[in-house]
Amino acid sequence: MIGSLRACLSALVLSAARAALADFELLPSPSFPFPRPVIPIEAQASVARVRHPRGLYTLFFTEMWERLSYYGMRALLVLFMVDKVEHGGLALTDQAATAIYGLYTAGVYLAALPGGWVADRLLGAQRAVWYGGVLIAAGHFCLAIPATTAFFLGLILVVLGTGLLKPNVSTLVGQLYPEGGARRDAGFTLFYMGINLGAALGPLACSTLGEKFNWHYGFTAAGVGMVFGLIQYRLTRHHLGTAGWVLPRLDQPGSRRRDARIVALTLGLFAIVVVLAFSGALPIQPVWLARRTTFVILGLAAAWFTWALFLSDLKAEERRRVVLVGVLFLASAMFWSGFEQAGSSLNLFADRHTRRELGSFLVPAGWFQSLNAGFVICLAPVVAAGWMALARRRLDPPLLAKFAGGLLLLAAGFAVLALGARQALNHGPVLPGWLITTYLLHTVGELLLSPVGLSSVTKLAPPRLVGQMMGIWFLATSLGNLLAGLFAGEVSGDNAAAMPARFFQVVVTAGITGLVLLVVAKPAQKLVGSAR
Repeated sequence: MIGSLRACLSALVLSAARAALADFELLPSPSFPFPRPVIPIEAQASVARVRHPRGLYTLFFTEMWERLSYYGMRALLVLFMVDKVEHGGLALTDQAATAIYGLYTAGVYLAALPGGWVADRLLGAQRAVWYGGVLIAAGHFCLAIPATTAFFLGLILVVLGTGLLKPNVSTLVGQLYPEGGARRDAGFTLFYMGINLGAALGPLACSTLGEKFNWHYGFTAAGVGMVFGLIQYRLTRHHLGTAGWVLPRLDQPGSRRRDARIVALTLGLFAIVVVLAFSGALPIQPVWLARRTTFVILGLAAAWFTWALFLSDLKAEERRRVVLVGVLFLASAMFWSGFEQAGSSLNLFADRHTRRELGSFLVPAGWFQSLNAGFVICLAPVVAAGWMALARRRLDPPLLAKFAGGLLLLAAGFAVLALGARQALNHGPVLPGWLITTYLLHTVGELLLSPVGLSSVTKLAPPRLVGQMMGIWFLATSLGNLLAGLFAGEVSGDNAAAMPARFFQVVVTAGITGLVLLVVAKPAQKLVGSAR
């Protein structure tokens, strides 16, 4: 009896899979180092009996190693650039270093938009994650070379690689939960915990090597971490099945060939600009470039939303969801413009204005970068269980209410930091409790906003635009990172006296925005429509 039922269920799953693939074509695989995915029918039939798909753990550890490399290197970046040449640094001013930091971190997320497009049109998400990881590892090993040209080349490679990997690994998580609902939110929150496990370990390892021994040892450790991530992905990728492996058939013959030529031309033009910059023929001033890039990002976002709403033949319900994503875009950009000062103004505050002595041991400033990730690891399961419990009782708060909570907690964190900055300027370095409290408040705000935002984009995005819309979501983070870098230059170095007042400005803007979102949260929930 049981065997007959299992055979019937297997036949039904196979028929459903064939029907789902009827409008798709599998990509050719000779150029890709993995075999075509094959899913045993028994595994497909058992998916409904497990709480989370096994592919979630493949993506969990892939992103963990990638984030270890990213956050480990990020903890060193500004400190390395402002350090003296005789200590192995670049001896840049605070304004130049934080502007470069802002451009780099903005570029990491800005590249997510073309990275999503390349995955949607050419590679598929699984291939994009692999090739992105290869570029990231190469970039970190370039940073390990003690030469200025190698340093900036390494930053460029990490930007390009993260643009391929970051949006598409999140897209894959969404595709593992086709039923949507609170289980997907919980899956994304657990995935987010994997991100932060890497983010917690990275600064501890890389800062210890970089600050205590040699900056380039820290960069090397970041590269090694990404290599471990690639090995893990290679060995367990089969658990993803066909998620991110198939592409929609394109209406126009030869369209993929055309798209490949567009990518090749774009990379060629980008390479020319890089060569001109390295040769000195195209001088680049970091602060000027960061300010101009802010308007470029805003223009790109406006252009994409205009195209999506009016020129992409979306249905009325899909257009309403795109409008809601636009609201989330602006709220997210504001949140990250404050939150992402962790690697710039907060890192410099830890280095210059915080007491770090632990007996005879001087705690590396970069270790404070692990606080946020450590808090996420402790609190993410609690938040995930909370969303599930609220959903069971039909008390799940509206989407914008969750974003409002994130912004209000960001404001509270900066209020604490502003008071700590005033204390440091008046009486010298302060106890670590000021920074620890700030990071705790910011972390809770992040858990209310970021994983829910990732999940919401995969719910709200029209199926044929999911990769691009995930790129747009990271474009908001790019804008926030750029603004954070520019802001940090105004509260450090010669501008340190302005820290309290500038931090209070963040309190006011984030707080007011959060209150506005809280007021409109319930009416705006109607825009979600039938998305689960």
